[in-house]
Amino acid sequence: MPEGHTLHRLAGELGDAFAGRRVRVGSPQGRFATEAAQLDGAVLEHAEAWGKHLFLDLGADRLVHVHLGLYGKLDVRRTDPGEPVPDPVGEVRLRLVTAGPDPDGTTAYADLRGATACELLTGAGRDAVVDRLGPDPLRDDADPDRAWARLSRSRTSIAALLMDQKVLAGVGNVYRAEVLFRHRLDPYRAGTTLRRGRFDELWADLGVLMREGVRTGRIDTVRPEHTPEAMGRPPRVDDHGGEVYVYRRHGQACLVCGATVRSADLVQRTLYWCGRCQRPFRPRGVQ
Repeated sequence: MPEGHTLHRLAGELGDAFAGRRVRVGSPQGRFATEAAQLDGAVLEHAEAWGKHLFLDLGADRLVHVHLGLYGKLDVRRTDPGEPVPDPVGEVRLRLVTAGPDPDGTTAYADLRGATACELLTGAGRDAVVDRLGPDPLRDDADPDRAWARLSRSRTSIAALLMDQKVLAGVGNVYRAEVLFRHRLDPYRAGTTLRRGRFDELWADLGVLMREGVRTGRIDTVRPEHTPEAMGRPPRVDDHGGEVYVYRRHGQACLVCGATVRSADLVQRTLYWCGRCQRPFRPRGVQ
């Protein structure tokens, strides 16, 4: 499932391509046809993300809410100068096209496929979605106190809490594993055992890592001294991309200590960690 940085990056791409422009809205697949007809010809005022949710504001209290889920994909593209927009390929639920070409002769278009959710909401509906979510480390209006209040009262493991979108919005399996490794935290440690200072460090680090993900379009979490160039090792080969410490490195040597990276199922996802760098927490008072 795409993590929060992907949705924020998409919001930026949609804003660059369509914000302030009149758009043609269609549903070649047909599942969003009624709503598309209501929106066709509107001006896209704003695109924003909150966690793993995307909202397209087309004015008059009309917002398209998108949640990509496991299989969804949203492609934002431009034609070559003077070329027509190509016919849709595959099951395109939502297509946006600028109503006219830009001065350079290109036309912007976006195709949404396979999303878990694609629905038309009012502003109140958008607020109802957001109210169910925790704070998003990528948003300037995020309030980390809300996440701390939930996490610090829970005996659930930190690894599970980080994946709970009601606690933190936008954090997925990769960032969960990597930020816990970077802070040498036992993933099975209960939320109630964490001090506020450690939480603040996690929150700040997530913001740094995820903003870099927005900038580059990939997840890189290793520190400069652990890059392939610094360590003289081959770069990671994985369809996910990016240099990481433990994610999808089960059975391989930890880049820091050399111990074998471990994995286990947790909250219906695979957790990765290093048992030596992230030693089991022994409660002798909080740390």
